[in-house]
Amino acid sequence: MMEGVDGQTVFQPWVKPAEVYARGRDLRGDVRPKLHDHDALGAGRPTAVEFVRATNAPRLPELTPLRVGRMLASPFAFFRGSAGLMAADLAGTPASGVTAQICGDAHAANFGLFGTNEGRIIMDINDFDETVPGPWEWDLKRLAASLVLAGREGGVSEDGCARAAEDAVRAYRGTMARLAEMPFLEAWNALADAATISTLKADELLDDFEKASKKARKNTSAKVAAKWTADGGFVEDLPVLRHVTSETARMVADGLSDYVGTLRESRRGLITRYAIADIAFRVVGTGSVGLRNYLVLLHGNENDALVLQVKQVTPSSLERYLDVPPHAHEGKRVVDGARLVQAESDLLLGWTTVDGRHYIVRQFRNMKGDIDPTALREDHLDDYGRLAGALLARAHCRSADPRVLAGYCGEDAELDEAVGGYAVRYADAVEADHAELVAAVRRGELDAEIEDRD
Repeated sequence: MMEGVDGQTVFQPWVKPAEVYARGRDLRGDVRPKLHDHDALGAGRPTAVEFVRATNAPRLPELTPLRVGRMLASPFAFFRGSAGLMAADLAGTPASGVTAQICGDAHAANFGLFGTNEGRIIMDINDFDETVPGPWEWDLKRLAASLVLAGREGGVSEDGCARAAEDAVRAYRGTMARLAEMPFLEAWNALADAATISTLKADELLDDFEKASKKARKNTSAKVAAKWTADGGFVEDLPVLRHVTSETARMVADGLSDYVGTLRESRRGLITRYAIADIAFRVVGTGSVGLRNYLVLLHGNENDALVLQVKQVTPSSLERYLDVPPHAHEGKRVVDGARLVQAESDLLLGWTTVDGRHYIVRQFRNMKGDIDPTALREDHLDDYGRLAGALLARAHCRSADPRVLAGYCGEDAELDEAVGGYAVRYADAVEADHAELVAAVRRGELDAEIEDRD
C-alpha cells in the first residue's frame, strides 16, 4: 500500500481476480439483469415540448428554431437532441451500483472515426458534452434504444432493429469478459480499427468502415482551409458560417491564450508556433445547435493550416439526476472525461473561458469520419451494433474494473434480452415524443426552421 497526495491511498492490497469477479456476481444477485427491462417513462418527466423549451434557454434565441427544425427531422434526430429527457426517464431505475465515467449520450451516431497521432484511423466514442460519473447501464441503454430508432429510420425490419440492440449488449458483455482477462496495460490501450471488426465477426461492416476511413483521411484542416477560406480568412456560408465582430474575435483569441495552459506541457510549444489568421461562427450539430461555436484558422509553415473548434459547453443534463457535485469548469469536465474514456484523444484537446462561458477547444478536422447508422442495411446495422457495444465496453473499463462488470453481466443472455426489450419500448416512447413536438410546431407553440438539404 502506498500513500499518495493528501494522504489518499494510491495502491491497494492485491486481490485474487476470482474474488473481484465474485463482487460482480454478488451485485448480480442483488439487482438481477432482467430488472433492466423496466418501464420506458420516468415519473415526473417533462413533456417533449417542456423539455425543448427548457433546454433552449442557454442558447442563442435566433438559432433555437433551427434546433427545433433539426429535431423534427425524425424520431432518431429528436433522440439525438434529448439526452436529458432520457436521463429523467432513467433516474431511479435499477442499477448494479457500479459507477463508470459514462459518455452520457452514447447513441449510435456518437461513435466516429478519427486519426491517431500516428495516422491510424480508429473508431471510438466522439462526443462527451454530457459526460459524468454515473451508472454504466445508462450508456448501454441509450446505445440500444438508438439502434432501434436508427434502424427504423433506415427501413430495417422490427426483428432486425431488436436484434441489433440485443447484439450490442451481447458484444458489450463479451468484450468486457475479454478485457477482464487481459493484462491491465493491454486492456487500457486497446484500439478499435479494421482488425477489431474482424475479431467481432462484423465482416458486413468492413466495407462501410473502409469507405468511411478513406473519406476520413481526406478530412483535414488543409481541406477545410482550401474549401472554406480565401485570402487568408473564412468565406461566409450563411446561415451556417459567418464572420464575427472584432470584439468577439478578440475575446476568442484571448481565450485561446488561456487554453494553451490546459494542454499537456509537451504540446504547448507546438500550438504556439501557429498564428491566428481569422475567427468565424459556425452552427454545429443537433444537440449543440444554438450554443456558441467558433472556428479559428491558424497559419503555420508555408501552406500549413490548422483549424481549431472552440465549442461552448454547458452543465451535463445528467447531473441533476445523479449525485454529481457541480464542476468548476464545464470544459475541463468534458476534456477530463474524454481523456479518461477515449483510447487516444486529440493531442490539441483543451478548455478555456470566453466572456464568462465555458468552452472546449479541439482540432476541427482530425481525419474525422462516421458511419451513418440510419443508412445501414439490416445485416450491417447488426454488425454496427456489435462494434459500438464493444467500443462502449472498452470505454467503461478505463474507469470501472472490467472484472466486476464482467461478473455482473454474466455469461448468459439475460442482460441482452432485458436491455433489448427496454430499447424497443423506449424507441416507441421517443416516437411519441417526436409526434408531440411535430404537433406543437403545427399549432404554432414552437418556431421551427426547416433547412434546405439540397
